[in-house]
Amino acid sequence: MKSIILAGGAGTRLWPLSREYYPKQFIQLDGKSLFQRSCERAAKLSGPADIFIVTNEIHQYLARNQMEELGYALAEDHLLAEPEGKNTLPAIAWAMQRVRTISPSATAVVFPSDHLLGDSAFDQIRAAEPLADQYLVTFGVRPSSPHTGYGYIKRGTSLPPGNLVEEFREKPDEKTAREYVEKGYLWNSGIFLLSTSRFFDELKRYRPNLYAAFDGSGIPDYKILESISIDYGLLEKSSQVAVVPLETAWSDLGTFKALYDAEKHDPDGNVGPAEYVVSKNNFVQAPGKHVGLIGVHDLVVVDTADALLVCDNRHTEQVKELVSRYNRKNNPITKFHRQVYRPWGSYTVLEDSDFFKIKRVTVRPGKKLSLQLHHHRSEHWVVVSGTAEVELNGETRLLRQGESTFVRTGMKHRLKNPGVIPLEVIEVQLGEYLEEDDIVRFEDDFGRE
Repeated sequence: MKSIILAGGAGTRLWPLSREYYPKQFIQLDGKSLFQRSCERAAKLSGPADIFIVTNEIHQYLARNQMEELGYALAEDHLLAEPEGKNTLPAIAWAMQRVRTISPSATAVVFPSDHLLGDSAFDQIRAAEPLADQYLVTFGVRPSSPHTGYGYIKRGTSLPPGNLVEEFREKPDEKTAREYVEKGYLWNSGIFLLSTSRFFDELKRYRPNLYAAFDGSGIPDYKILESISIDYGLLEKSSQVAVVPLETAWSDLGTFKALYDAEKHDPDGNVGPAEYVVSKNNFVQAPGKHVGLIGVHDLVVVDTADALLVCDNRHTEQVKELVSRYNRKNNPITKFHRQVYRPWGSYTVLEDSDFFKIKRVTVRPGKKLSLQLHHHRSEHWVVVSGTAEVELNGETRLLRQGESTFVRTGMKHRLKNPGVIPLEVIEVQLGEYLEEDDIVRFEDDFGRE
């Protein structure tokens, strides 16, 4: 069995923890991200060498770096970076095309990268593998309560270990959700089990244009692909769909309410490190801050270095509306954290003003930045740990802890970590324009223009 992990996402529903360039699946709240836990889950079914990742161009190095942190060596052709998001069906089709090229008769399990899933699901997924030869297999979860944020599946004829799918239902209102629960409908988990032959037969029948785009081994032209989910584009059309109930813990962790429900509560129903005085059922996430709540209930309080969210726990679905408001104002607060990840490492903005910016730059062992220059700023570099290999206008030298150098405006320069421990550099930028688009690249290990 192969494993496909879908790791797209825009980072809107868990803002300010998540951002466009650092969405929720990559957030490391307790030492590992949801993406990393999805990779570990997939490795139990497939082994690391049989994992395929579909993400987008801006997150591909995040995905690869987090895989490397787990000690997994991901083959180059197993990480698929979409040039633009086209929903789940094109993403799955591209991964299945790659699976078919490597193993023509394989079966693949498709996981979202940002869900909570109990370990007992593994045996249930394995037990469903014989169904995949004849059916597109989806997995459902028995509802614990009426929920308006999930799609629902109505079961039909028994088909051990599951059933034929009689009907898919979109996200309902609260009254309809209660009716679905009473009738025994299942939540749609977004997990699928697909054989290459059955998947492409059904894709050819119901989405011939997509089938033609992926009927080969090359990268399709994403600009002309339709944007459509696998549910709407394939599963709701096909008569060859089976659903298998998963008897396990599951949540899509799509809102702060879902995070609250999944965490351990104190006796008053509070979650997160804080002092709670006459306060109940609150969720607090504020790393590095001392937080005190007095006389408040059902609040979500999320604090980061550059943004604060306070909302009623019943309205966490509306966080994406807040993000839309910031986007309409072209506010970059929805795109980046103060810490920004790059393929070579990361940088953290420590202080920012109109004419200077101070960053902490971290370069991973053996990695180097592009050979570049800036038209509008100069830079001072001070090494605080590790060893830096610095190239300035073609001349190279080593800088050790406490040593520094100056990069004048217009000077070609490059920073490399030749050591085996992370390189930490304090960078002070000075100039009339300090944004990231003032970079002219000449050489780059990561294919960036």
